[in-house]
Amino acid sequence: MHIRYFAWLRQRVGVAEETVAPPAEVGDVAGLLAWLKARGAPYDTAFEPDAAIRVAINQVYARRETPVHAGDEVAFFPPVTGG
Repeated sequence: MHIRYFAWLRQRVGVAEETVAPPAEVGDVAGLLAWLKARGAPYDTAFEPDAAIRVAINQVYARRETPVHAGDEVAFFPPVTGG
């Protein structure tokens, strides 16, 4: 699974992207977020509060209950506003 971080998430995590192999029990976005936070610093603080974080899977907006799979590209980013 390829993960990309944008804006302040990239700054907090310290990398723009990475390839990870979460355990099989990580089946959705919520599980992926929990697994990333459980990795410890800097992930635990980068994803707090995680309710503000938006997610896209394979460039399509996703919800917390959206399934994730091994070959997916998952992007995490803060809320976006226009103006």
